[in-house]
Amino acid sequence: MTYVLIPGAGGSGAYWDLLVAELRRRGHDADAVDLPAADDTAALPEYAEVVRSAVGDRHGVTLVAQSLGAFTAPLVADDPRVSQVVLVNPMIPAPGETAGQWWEATGHAAARAAYAQAQGRDPHPDVDLMVDFFHDVAPDVTARALAGEAQPESAAVFTTPNPLRRWPDVPTRVVTGRDDRFFPAQFQRRLARERLDVDVDILPGGHLIALSQPRLLADQIESYQDRRGR
Repeated sequence: MTYVLIPGAGGSGAYWDLLVAELRRRGHDADAVDLPAADDTAALPEYAEVVRSAVGDRHGVTLVAQSLGAFTAPLVADDPRVSQVVLVNPMIPAPGETAGQWWEATGHAAARAAYAQAQGRDPHPDVDLMVDFFHDVAPDVTARALAGEAQPESAAVFTTPNPLRRWPDVPTRVVTGRDDRFFPAQFQRRLARERLDVDVDILPGGHLIALSQPRLLADQIESYQDRRGR
Protein backbone atom coordinates (compact mmCIF):
# COMPACT_ATOMS: atom_id res chain seq x y z
CA MET A 1 0.00 0.00 0.00
CA THR A 2 1.04 3.57 -0.63
CA TYR A 3 0.34 6.36 1.83
CA VAL A 4 0.81 10.12 1.53
CA LEU A 5 0.34 11.81 4.89
CA ILE A 6 -0.86 15.40 5.26
CA PRO A 7 -0.09 17.23 8.53
CA GLY A 8 -2.34 19.56 10.45
CA ALA A 9 -1.67 23.10 11.63
CA GLY A 10 1.95 24.14 11.20
CA GLY A 11 2.34 21.97 8.13
CA SER A 12 5.28 19.90 9.34
CA GLY A 13 5.50 16.39 7.97
CA ALA A 14 7.66 15.49 10.97
CA TYR A 15 4.42 15.07 12.94
CA TRP A 16 3.99 11.75 11.11
CA ASP A 17 7.52 10.40 11.70
CA LEU A 18 6.49 7.60 14.10
CA LEU A 19 3.61 6.48 11.90
CA VAL A 20 5.70 6.65 8.72
CA ALA A 21 8.36 4.48 10.38
CA GLU A 22 5.70 2.00 11.51
CA LEU A 23 4.08 1.76 8.07
CA ARG A 24 7.43 1.34 6.36
CA ARG A 25 8.39 -1.36 8.86
CA ARG A 26 5.29 -3.23 7.69
CA GLY A 27 6.40 -2.97 4.07
CA HIS A 28 4.33 -0.02 2.92
CA ASP A 29 5.35 3.00 0.86
CA ALA A 30 4.72 5.99 3.14
CA ASP A 31 5.74 9.63 2.84
CA ALA A 32 4.74 12.70 4.85
CA VAL A 33 4.30 16.08 3.19
CA ASP A 34 5.70 19.40 4.38
CA LEU A 35 3.18 22.12 3.60
CA PRO A 36 4.17 25.77 2.93
CA ALA A 37 2.56 26.92 6.18
CA ALA A 38 5.23 29.56 6.80
CA ASP A 39 4.20 31.34 3.59
CA ASP A 40 1.34 33.66 4.55
CA THR A 41 0.22 33.85 0.93
CA ALA A 42 -0.12 30.08 0.57
CA ALA A 43 -3.74 28.90 0.77
CA LEU A 44 -5.52 25.59 0.20
CA PRO A 45 -4.90 25.44 -3.58
CA GLU A 46 -1.15 25.79 -2.96
CA TYR A 47 -1.31 23.15 -0.24
CA ALA A 48 -3.15 20.81 -2.60
CA GLU A 49 -0.52 21.25 -5.31
CA VAL A 50 2.22 20.25 -2.88
CA VAL A 51 0.29 17.10 -2.00
CA ARG A 52 -0.36 16.28 -5.67
CA SER A 53 3.37 16.55 -6.30
CA ALA A 54 4.00 14.16 -3.41
CA VAL A 55 1.56 11.65 -4.91
CA GLY A 56 3.61 11.83 -8.12
CA ASP A 57 3.17 8.90 -10.48
CA ARG A 58 2.13 6.43 -7.79
CA HIS A 59 -1.28 4.80 -8.00
CA GLY A 60 -3.65 3.37 -5.39
CA VAL A 61 -2.60 6.09 -2.96
CA THR A 62 -4.28 6.51 0.41
CA LEU A 63 -4.26 10.09 1.67
CA VAL A 64 -4.02 10.32 5.45
CA ALA A 65 -4.83 13.76 6.84
CA GLN A 66 -4.55 15.07 10.39
CA SER A 67 -6.86 17.77 11.81
CA LEU A 68 -6.55 20.87 9.56
CA GLY A 69 -5.18 18.58 6.85
CA ALA A 70 -8.77 17.51 6.21
CA PHE A 71 -9.25 20.80 4.35
CA THR A 72 -6.49 19.85 1.89
CA ALA A 73 -7.24 16.15 1.38
CA PRO A 74 -10.52 16.47 -0.59
CA LEU A 75 -8.89 18.94 -3.00
CA VAL A 76 -6.49 16.15 -4.02
CA ALA A 77 -8.78 13.14 -3.63
CA ASP A 78 -10.40 13.69 -7.04
CA ASP A 79 -7.08 12.61 -8.57
CA PRO A 80 -7.53 9.12 -10.11
CA ARG A 81 -4.28 8.08 -8.44
CA VAL A 82 -5.98 8.42 -5.03
CA SER A 83 -7.96 5.37 -3.93
CA GLN A 84 -9.14 6.41 -0.48
CA VAL A 85 -8.91 9.07 2.21
CA VAL A 86 -8.33 8.54 5.93
CA LEU A 87 -9.06 11.55 8.15
CA VAL A 88 -7.56 11.54 11.65
CA ASN A 89 -9.20 13.77 14.30
CA PRO A 90 -10.24 15.96 11.38
CA MET A 91 -11.62 19.41 10.73
CA ILE A 92 -14.13 18.10 8.18
CA PRO A 93 -14.97 21.03 5.87
CA ALA A 94 -18.27 21.83 4.25
CA PRO A 95 -18.14 22.89 0.58
CA GLY A 96 -16.89 26.47 0.30
CA GLU A 97 -16.27 26.79 4.03
CA THR A 98 -12.99 28.38 5.10
CA ALA A 99 -10.96 27.04 7.99
CA GLY A 100 -11.68 30.31 9.77
CA GLN A 101 -15.45 29.83 9.45
CA TRP A 102 -15.33 26.18 10.52
CA TRP A 103 -15.06 26.81 14.26
CA GLU A 104 -18.32 28.73 14.66
CA ALA A 105 -20.17 26.76 11.99
CA THR A 106 -19.51 23.46 13.76
CA GLY A 107 -20.14 24.62 17.32
CA HIS A 108 -16.63 23.62 18.32
CA ALA A 109 -16.29 25.92 21.34
CA ALA A 110 -19.45 24.60 23.00
CA ALA A 111 -18.45 20.98 22.33
CA ARG A 112 -14.97 21.48 23.75
CA ALA A 113 -16.35 23.26 26.83
CA ALA A 114 -18.95 20.57 27.50
CA TYR A 115 -16.34 17.82 27.30
CA ALA A 116 -13.97 19.68 29.63
CA GLN A 117 -16.74 20.25 32.14
CA ALA A 118 -17.73 16.56 32.02
CA GLN A 119 -14.12 15.71 32.87
CA GLY A 120 -14.02 18.17 35.75
CA ARG A 121 -11.74 20.61 33.93
CA ASP A 122 -12.20 24.34 33.33
CA PRO A 123 -14.79 24.53 30.52
CA HIS A 124 -13.49 27.83 29.15
CA PRO A 125 -9.69 27.76 29.30
CA ASP A 126 -7.22 29.16 26.83
CA VAL A 127 -5.69 26.54 24.57
CA ASP A 128 -2.86 24.81 26.42
CA LEU A 129 -0.50 22.58 24.46
CA MET A 130 0.11 20.19 27.34
CA VAL A 131 -3.51 19.97 28.47
CA ASP A 132 -5.23 19.91 25.09
CA PHE A 133 -2.70 18.13 22.89
CA PHE A 134 0.16 16.36 24.67
CA HIS A 135 -1.69 15.01 27.73
CA ASP A 136 -1.33 11.40 26.54
CA VAL A 137 1.96 11.65 24.63
CA ALA A 138 5.10 10.12 26.17
CA PRO A 139 7.49 12.71 27.68
CA ASP A 140 10.36 11.85 25.33
CA VAL A 141 8.11 12.10 22.27
CA THR A 142 6.69 15.38 23.57
CA ALA A 143 10.17 16.78 24.08
CA ARG A 144 11.17 15.95 20.51
CA ALA A 145 7.95 17.36 19.09
CA LEU A 146 8.35 20.64 20.98
CA ALA A 147 12.06 21.07 20.30
CA GLY A 148 12.84 24.17 18.26
CA GLU A 149 10.54 26.98 17.28
CA ALA A 150 6.81 26.51 16.90
CA GLN A 151 5.68 26.20 13.28
CA PRO A 152 3.42 29.01 12.05
CA GLU A 153 0.28 28.51 9.97
CA SER A 154 -0.51 30.53 6.88
CA ALA A 155 -3.25 33.08 7.56
CA ALA A 156 -4.49 32.59 3.99
CA VAL A 157 -5.62 29.06 4.79
CA PHE A 158 -8.17 30.48 7.23
CA THR A 159 -9.42 33.37 5.10
CA THR A 160 -9.09 32.50 1.41
CA PRO A 161 -12.27 30.96 -0.09
CA ASN A 162 -12.22 27.18 -0.09
CA PRO A 163 -12.53 25.83 -3.66
CA LEU A 164 -14.19 22.59 -2.47
CA ARG A 165 -17.62 22.23 -4.09
CA ARG A 166 -18.44 18.64 -3.13
CA TRP A 167 -16.69 15.81 -1.37
CA PRO A 168 -14.93 13.61 -3.96
CA ASP A 169 -16.46 10.24 -4.75
CA VAL A 170 -13.75 8.26 -2.98
CA PRO A 171 -14.01 6.01 0.10
CA THR A 172 -13.42 8.16 3.16
CA ARG A 173 -12.73 6.88 6.69
CA VAL A 174 -12.59 8.90 9.91
CA VAL A 175 -10.38 7.89 12.83
CA THR A 176 -11.20 9.56 16.13
CA GLY A 177 -9.18 9.68 19.32
CA ARG A 178 -11.39 8.57 22.18
CA ASP A 179 -9.55 10.94 24.52
CA ASP A 180 -9.24 13.96 22.21
CA ARG A 181 -9.77 17.04 24.37
CA PHE A 182 -9.62 19.53 21.52
CA PHE A 183 -12.06 17.82 19.15
CA PRO A 184 -14.11 15.59 21.50
CA ALA A 185 -15.11 12.21 20.09
CA GLN A 186 -18.86 12.89 20.12
CA PHE A 187 -18.26 16.18 18.31
CA GLN A 188 -16.23 14.35 15.64
CA ARG A 189 -18.89 11.64 15.31
CA ARG A 190 -21.60 14.25 14.75
CA LEU A 191 -19.61 16.09 12.08
CA ALA A 192 -18.69 12.86 10.28
CA ARG A 193 -22.32 11.86 10.08
CA GLU A 194 -23.59 15.31 9.11
CA ARG A 195 -20.93 16.14 6.55
CA LEU A 196 -19.77 12.77 5.18
CA ASP A 197 -22.56 10.38 6.19
CA VAL A 198 -19.99 8.04 7.73
CA ASP A 199 -19.35 6.80 11.25
CA VAL A 200 -16.02 7.13 12.99
CA ASP A 201 -13.58 4.46 14.11
CA ILE A 202 -12.51 5.22 17.67
CA LEU A 203 -9.05 4.49 19.06
CA PRO A 204 -7.62 5.24 22.49
CA GLY A 205 -5.62 8.46 22.32
CA GLY A 206 -5.92 12.20 22.12
CA HIS A 207 -5.66 14.73 19.32
CA LEU A 208 -2.06 13.81 18.47
CA ILE A 209 -2.78 10.12 18.13
CA ALA A 210 0.03 9.56 15.64
CA LEU A 211 2.42 10.52 18.45
CA SER A 212 0.71 8.67 21.29
CA GLN A 213 -0.53 5.53 19.51
CA PRO A 214 1.37 5.08 16.21
CA ARG A 215 1.05 1.28 16.19
CA LEU A 216 -2.68 1.29 16.89
CA LEU A 217 -3.17 3.96 14.25
CA ALA A 218 -1.14 1.91 11.74
CA ASP A 219 -3.29 -1.12 12.56
CA GLN A 220 -6.45 0.88 11.92
CA ILE A 221 -5.20 2.35 8.66
CA GLU A 222 -4.07 -1.08 7.45
CA SER A 223 -7.51 -2.50 8.22
CA TYR A 224 -9.00 -0.30 5.51
CA GLN A 225 -7.00 -2.07 2.81
CA ASP A 226 -9.65 -4.80 2.48
CA ARG A 227 -12.53 -2.36 2.89
CA ARG A 228 -11.79 -0.09 -0.07
CA GLY A 229 -14.88 0.57 -2.09
CA ARG A 230 -17.24 -0.66 0.63
